[in-house]
Amino acid sequence: MPEPVIGNIERALLERRFPTITVWNRLEGRPRTADFDRALRAEIRDPLWMLTKQWQMGEFRGDDAGSPAFAKIHVASARFDGYRPAGHAPRPFDENTPLEAQVEQQPLVFERGEQAIALDIRLLMGRQWFKLLRSIGDFRNEFVANYGIDLPDPSQQEAAEVSAHSDVWQRVAAVAGRAMDGYRLYRYLLDDPAHHAYDDTTIPSGRHADVDVLAERFVQWFQDLFLQPADPEQRAWRPRYLEYQFAVSASGGSVLTAEEYHHGRLDWYNLDVSAGEDGLGVSAPSPSGALPPPTQSFLPAPLSFEGMPHSRWWTFEESRTNFGDVNPGTTDLAKLLLIEFGLVYANDWFLFPLTLPTGTTTRVRGLAITNVFGERVWVEAAGRGQDEDWQRWSMYTLAMRGDEDLAEDTRFLLLPTVPKIQQGQPLEDVLLIRDEMANMVWGIETRVPLPDGRSKPGLEAAIDRRRFHERLVTENPGPPPPEPAAPMRYQVMANHVPENWIPFIPVHVPNDNREIQLQRAALPRLIARDPAPMTKVRPLTALLREGLDRGQPYFVHEEEVPPAGAHVRQAYQRTRWYQGRVVVWLGAQKQTGRGGGASGLRFDYLAPAADALP
Repeated sequence: MPEPVIGNIERALLERRFPTITVWNRLEGRPRTADFDRALRAEIRDPLWMLTKQWQMGEFRGDDAGSPAFAKIHVASARFDGYRPAGHAPRPFDENTPLEAQVEQQPLVFERGEQAIALDIRLLMGRQWFKLLRSIGDFRNEFVANYGIDLPDPSQQEAAEVSAHSDVWQRVAAVAGRAMDGYRLYRYLLDDPAHHAYDDTTIPSGRHADVDVLAERFVQWFQDLFLQPADPEQRAWRPRYLEYQFAVSASGGSVLTAEEYHHGRLDWYNLDVSAGEDGLGVSAPSPSGALPPPTQSFLPAPLSFEGMPHSRWWTFEESRTNFGDVNPGTTDLAKLLLIEFGLVYANDWFLFPLTLPTGTTTRVRGLAITNVFGERVWVEAAGRGQDEDWQRWSMYTLAMRGDEDLAEDTRFLLLPTVPKIQQGQPLEDVLLIRDEMANMVWGIETRVPLPDGRSKPGLEAAIDRRRFHERLVTENPGPPPPEPAAPMRYQVMANHVPENWIPFIPVHVPNDNREIQLQRAALPRLIARDPAPMTKVRPLTALLREGLDRGQPYFVHEEEVPPAGAHVRQAYQRTRWYQGRVVVWLGAQKQTGRGGGASGLRFDYLAPAADALP
């Protein structure tokens, strides 16, 4: 087919004689130089013209409205003024101590039954006293005689704490009669105001006043060295629940309560608003520092983050965050929200800096934002509304205790906590497991403290103690058992359970025929041909010895030991506070266990007479 001949191309296009023929007009900038850097920047000569075009096209009415140019924020702040540990008497809030230390502090244990423990701290206190006493004179021998280290008799059962472990015995024997027990002096000074450090010494009476000053410094030094509750009964630790409970109040009447804190990391989500309480009723002194003014002005700054998509032309991204590689599931709401924020609305977020002091609650009344076109918008909290409204959207807000239909609490909580805590090796480690075959719960002491201050695996310590008692029986055995008259023997109990397994038996809650709680029990120490009266195996950890030294029973709520068990440990914590002040305390943590177990404990069975226990 011959090609068509078009005489007048302009007329042919206007009359659309040949629809397949199309003409484009292209406008190009003609550079006047060989340098293209300025042309590639796509500079805008008149930004005001661009803004007016945005307004003319209605873009300021859409989602991508005008950017904020100026903002004012209206807030209401209140400081913490009260603290209440585990339902005890409230007290003024201590601003000089991190909140973790106030809540988690546990008393240091210096006696376990009749045996003195924590030898390392006792010697440390003794050395500190001798340092202070140098200005008075050399009275070392007198204080060693009055407050010395006792060496137990290895032939007595009461010496098992020290004599059962060879390394502990060596350390105690090395300092017995040579070093001073500083804790004994500390207790002597605190037990009675009439006690003085110079009692039973040859210190001249003219220096007694100086010794009293040194004694005050010595007591204050130890209390600053380790943070401990003034009254062990007024601590936040609840032994029945194996967790902490406390409440703080802010000036203005609001109370924030932590019902179940055991994580070791205290943050805002551990506390709930107690709407039924109006303050803790403490008259606290005026807090130090000023609160932020109720109204402040800001210049908003665009939000930026690693991997953020650039909103400008001709900009290459650094590819540190690959959003295309994110593969969320259909129910992974958090990941979907993150992707939507990063890809769609990233350049729509702005920062408004607001400096707040620690230990405060702050409610943002609203934001007055002025955009680049001069429009002013009043913005309130997105989560405002009734707390029981299930259609209300809210994230990172405080929960309200109870089911009353109250207004949602949208305050921002800034706790006086620290970002980093150094934690030592566990001093005590207890694993609570369920034994379905024996129908009980076992508290397994996987790590126990020794009298010299160190810790040891619980099974090794149990084996050492067992061998010590067996050695005592071997040196002084009782009469042999009578010869069996039958090949079989009735056995009441077969106890092959290690001594670091402490039983907890189910008992009824008083005045309740259905609810069950767990009570600490004890297994007998059965040793063949032992002439001494039968003794009970007692726990070595302070976690399981709760109330034992006072002759009180110890109960644990059954729901605190789920089928997976519970893992509780105690360790020293260390951190720094204002002006670099060092704070050290002994704290406990609880985690989920790893399942149940079986002890092999049996009752009421027949066994060969040769194998049965006497």
